[in-house]
Amino acid sequence: MGLDRAGQGPPASADLGATVRLLARARDGDDRAREQLCARFIPILTRWAHRRLPPGGRGLAETDDLVQVTLLRALRHVPTFEARREGAFLAYLRTILMNSVREELRRSRSLARRHERAEVPREPAPSELERLIGRERLEAYERGLMSLNEEQREAVLLRIEFGLSHQEIAEALSKPSPNAARMTVARALQALAEHLDGHEL
Repeated sequence: MGLDRAGQGPPASADLGATVRLLARARDGDDRAREQLCARFIPILTRWAHRRLPPGGRGLAETDDLVQVTLLRALRHVPTFEARREGAFLAYLRTILMNSVREELRRSRSLARRHERAEVPREPAPSELERLIGRERLEAYERGLMSLNEEQREAVLLRIEFGLSHQEIAEALSKPSPNAARMTVARALQALAEHLDGHEL
């Protein structure tokens, strides 16, 4: 994905097949390939982290640090990561970044408690996604994602969280056409909705 153009939308379709090739080169110890992978994914991961972190934790430096940690962790495991398609790698990065966000939130809450004296502890400010669908609903959404198969989960993440077009999703998931990707996304969202409906809060 051509993600080295900060502030712009998803990558041009012609770039989508390059991630698997870059991963193969990175596994062979190609430092230039690692740099190119970072350049591709830093902007989209930064935008994603801004939506997941609460307002008080979304400073540019903090977000950049989380994204850097995510990429470093991912690249350390490149030799054992089997990239069948680009969507799998982006979902993998999202999982690592989610864990980094959770670690950061726990650290921030711990520091806040240490600095509180007689004050009544305050709930952390919600993230953008939490404000949109509610904290409990967001937790149910995460559980629902894990109930999907690998391809369905990637389809939801690529469309809903990363905002890729159906053409881009088709290439990321190795689908023959945008319409095939659209159907994959629709079926994945239907499966997710059924999970949420079956676990109403």
